[in-house]
Amino acid sequence: SVPNVIYFNPAARAISSAVVRFRRTGESTRSEDDGENREQVVRIAEQTDLESVALADGAPVPREFANPTDDTFMVEDAVEAIGFGTFQWKLSILTGLSWMADAMEMMILSILAPQLHCEWRLPSLEVALLTSAVFIGMMISSSLWGNISDKYGRKTGLKMSVLWTMFYGLMSAFAPIYGWILVLRALVGFGIGGAPQSVTLYAEFLPMKSRATCILLIEIFWALGTVFEVLLAILVMPTLGWRWLLGLSTIPLFIFAFLCFWLPESARYDVLTGNQEKALATLKRIATENGAPMPLGKLIAARQEDRGKIQDLFSSHFRCTTVLLWFIWFANAFSYYGLVLLTTELFQEGGACGSESFSDLCVYPSIIYTAYLLRLLVTLWAIDRLGRRKTMALCFLVFSLCIIPLYGCVGRASMTVLIFIARAFIAGGFQAAYVYTPEVYPTATRALGLGTSSGMARVGALITPFVAQVMLESSVYLALSVYCCCCLLAAVASCALPIETTGRGLQESSHREWGQEMMGRASSHSSGGIPHSSSGSQG
Repeated sequence: SVPNVIYFNPAARAISSAVVRFRRTGESTRSEDDGENREQVVRIAEQTDLESVALADGAPVPREFANPTDDTFMVEDAVEAIGFGTFQWKLSILTGLSWMADAMEMMILSILAPQLHCEWRLPSLEVALLTSAVFIGMMISSSLWGNISDKYGRKTGLKMSVLWTMFYGLMSAFAPIYGWILVLRALVGFGIGGAPQSVTLYAEFLPMKSRATCILLIEIFWALGTVFEVLLAILVMPTLGWRWLLGLSTIPLFIFAFLCFWLPESARYDVLTGNQEKALATLKRIATENGAPMPLGKLIAARQEDRGKIQDLFSSHFRCTTVLLWFIWFANAFSYYGLVLLTTELFQEGGACGSESFSDLCVYPSIIYTAYLLRLLVTLWAIDRLGRRKTMALCFLVFSLCIIPLYGCVGRASMTVLIFIARAFIAGGFQAAYVYTPEVYPTATRALGLGTSSGMARVGALITPFVAQVMLESSVYLALSVYCCCCLLAAVASCALPIETTGRGLQESSHREWGQEMMGRASSHSSGGIPHSSSGSQG
């Protein structure tokens, strides 16, 4: 028998060719010459100085040479071949603009509530209800926006949620009485519940090696939105008042809505709905913008009519994953927002022993932004080296370890450091969950899976004030124990997740085994565990 040999041109990556040819000439029937040749060959434009790479019997074909059948390719192949380029940069800015707008709408809560408390003389209960209404709207709508995005398209769901948020955000500026602004802000929260779907669309256009890093870096736009809202409030509130602030805060949403004409529908979604021509046109457009080669052949479709069904999240393949992910998202939000509330309470009380008072909270903003930088660096380092599951588990574990010393009488400096580290890691776990969730679910239920998980996070955010504020009044130790135990359980849940998505392609149809699309596409990994998905097919 003739051993399997692949000829590969090391300089192929530097060739700027318009087309990449995927062929296994030993099996193709398109020419007599192909039929006589038993060697597997990857034909790349203008090959020179070919090297042979021998494969052992039964060894998987490296991703550089893999293709499912002769003269066919999948969306996954095309996305990997095209790589990261101009199109993804534009999409990153547009996705970030969506996150920035939603961050501004969330930041308004901390600015609007005290202002209305003074201007309308609202009791504390009504002020608290104003904030809760936004979270309730987000909790109710998250699954709905996911269902819409799976059934009618990612672009459709995202545009609808942005337009919804923009409309009711603008209407809030004209609210005459408390009842109106309560309802309108709840409707704004209903729209914000669709914000995670920008990550779904974004992830489906990203090549494997760039996916985690890009999703993590999008978080920068959230920080920018928060800072921009504060600056806008400083400029507007003293002279024009809170109504102008609400109106001007919708500007990023207007910009996003205007730029949506450029935003394409996900090629993965189009293939799943049987619209191969539209998916192929989208892929060709991306290849043109990136100046990258496009695979030859026929685009394989995996049509599925029953999309966005909640029961698919509890199929035999995903039941365990869904339950564990819901708890992980709940624990993330429960602990993150709980720590935000605990920080103020503990600083004012001087920790568990109440030995000193920290009325000067000027150090608090520095904790927020330094922790933000630390969590970004830590998560970027760990997400591909340790894997998604271990990164989440690490973040939960470190958070719990930082909570334990707070049982004692720690000084101001020690408490600041502990809260700083805890906040950095719990926020990093949140971002790791944003990376993992779109990767683990198939295209048919990806938006719904992310939406329901986000909804569980809102449940955690609604419950945590009762622990961080109400329970804390009766027992500091009990409140700290709840957060510590919750995150320890979440660390165990992260390790128990049955699927590790690092270095794996996105699954298309929920009717297939997880990762079936990647059969014959084993990717090589570096010693650090980072997948090298930039293949020779990228020209």
